[in-house]
Amino acid sequence: MGICISAASSQIRHETKVTAICAANELAFEEQRSDSVCSKQGNKGINQDAAFVYQEYGEQGRALFGVFDGHGTNGHTVSNMAKNRLPALLLSAVSKAETDFVGWKEAMVTAFKVMDKEIKLQENLDCSFSGTTAVIILKQGEDLVIANLGDSRAVMGRVTENGIEAVQLTTDLKPGLPDEAERIRKCNGRVLALQEEPHIQRVWLPKEDAPGLAMSRAFGDFALKEHGIIALPDVSYRRLAPDDHFIVLATDGIWDVLSNDEVASIVSKAESEEAAAKAVVEAATEAWKRYPASKLDDRTVVCHFLQNKRQWEN
Repeated sequence: MGICISAASSQIRHETKVTAICAANELAFEEQRSDSVCSKQGNKGINQDAAFVYQEYGEQGRALFGVFDGHGTNGHTVSNMAKNRLPALLLSAVSKAETDFVGWKEAMVTAFKVMDKEIKLQENLDCSFSGTTAVIILKQGEDLVIANLGDSRAVMGRVTENGIEAVQLTTDLKPGLPDEAERIRKCNGRVLALQEEPHIQRVWLPKEDAPGLAMSRAFGDFALKEHGIIALPDVSYRRLAPDDHFIVLATDGIWDVLSNDEVASIVSKAESEEAAAKAVVEAATEAWKRYPASKLDDRTVVCHFLQNKRQWEN
């Protein structure tokens, strides 16, 4: 996580279409819009990002969007497990919840807790130092419920008198945040930056210089769960307004090199969700060239238009 200084290579994978698989005995739903997802591999190895988009999620007027950024040796496995399993867990929890923010928040927290437990119980999968972020948006009519774990990010584009304004919907949950650092230190975890990258605070075991995790919450990372790394999502609520036009969810391979405003501007000019997602990834790919000593990170974007393009322009 963050921009790590190392030699760059040119290996890039083309866009991947994202699919989700649910077991037959789970609540069923179909993924409708994988074309609003764009993901490109960086040059660190296998693409550890994952994402999903469900336009009809359980009932009419409900949609679900998610982005995951894996890390560690088995990060790609963890991110794909979360992508494939978390939607069903959320649907099960939401279907039993009260239709208000308190009920939706409890459902999010319950689903995240079960997801983390299921990852831990996987046989032949060592997640001591592997895990994934998660940023999820549940759209229920005009209501948005946002759940965030780690440093992937959700941003909304809204129209103002001065043009498109970017509204950040989540907080990047990093060890440098005072409340996050305090929790980790109370659990005897260490929060320190490396000398060669003083701008990136990392989490370390009490008596070992490992693993150097650059986020404060995640699925997995079980060696750090007793030292302040938690899988409890930060859950928030927003009621949609007429000026809210689109939502963007992306991994830090986007946000490390593009600002919220830059991303919002790119999306506002695109003719479709598919074009918007691809344009943001392409812009980030170009922006990474400003850091030739850094390895190109995986870049994954989900774009969702809350209104069609003609409504924006009118």
